[in-house]
Amino acid sequence: MTLLISLLAAIVTTVIWYNRKDDTMQTGFLALMFWGASLMWTVDAVFEYIELRDAYFMPEAADMLNDTFLGLSVVVLGLIVWLVRLLIKDPKGRVFHRLTER
Repeated sequence: MTLLISLLAAIVTTVIWYNRKDDTMQTGFLALMFWGASLMWTVDAVFEYIELRDAYFMPEAADMLNDTFLGLSVVVLGLIVWLVRLLIKDPKGRVFHRLTER
């Protein structure tokens, strides 16, 4: 489930990045983070399959639930990192304007 969730996030952010005229929201960075996570989960899935063989395709319900929560946590953490980076870079200057406004 972690692989599927990260792949879905990577595909969605790549489509959003591809259809933008400018990249002021830095969605390319977000897409690269999710593609990196997808690559990591793919390698994990390959090694887990090598270890478990047929049992890999019959996970327990509790394991699937844990994987789902882990996948959602990865997506949320990626969004938080992207948001913090966006606030620090402040491409439109709005945060700087708000902080210096008096």
